[in-house]
Amino acid sequence: MKKIILSLGFCLVAAFAFAQSAYTGQKFGEEVKPGDIKPAAKMEAAMGDKKTTDMKIEGKVVDVCKKKGCWMTLEMPNGDPMRVTFKDYAFFMPMDIVGKKVVLDGIAKKQTISVETLRHYAEDAKKTPEEVAKITDPKRELAFEAKGVVILDK
Repeated sequence: MKKIILSLGFCLVAAFAFAQSAYTGQKFGEEVKPGDIKPAAKMEAAMGDKKTTDMKIEGKVVDVCKKKGCWMTLEMPNGDPMRVTFKDYAFFMPMDIVGKKVVLDGIAKKQTISVETLRHYAEDAKKTPEEVAKITDPKRELAFEAKGVVILDK
């Protein structure tokens, strides 16, 4: 009987410890499980020579789509924000999260963005027609497709 009670007690302690390791905050998409999170600033180095890779990152939001929250950008050390989209448009972000920290689980990418797509992003960001017209070259950039996002409480 003591072994059963001891086993049950251990299971409760283990369950409580596991529950405490989950991220607290507003959650979107798939669950973001704890473990091996890279700062967004270290994403490219962690990718090595791969064009895409699964990973978890953490970063600070600097912009969100003004239409419906269909993308956001994260602060990067070179001053050029990294665009984050959401897998299969399955979820959107609140538009009032600029400045907040987020944890993302998904696919890190090195890609080239077409002029057409860059113009679409500029229109979503409420840029003027003149600013949109100035976009004439594709852009190589880092990007992230999130399967799950947690807007951290802290």
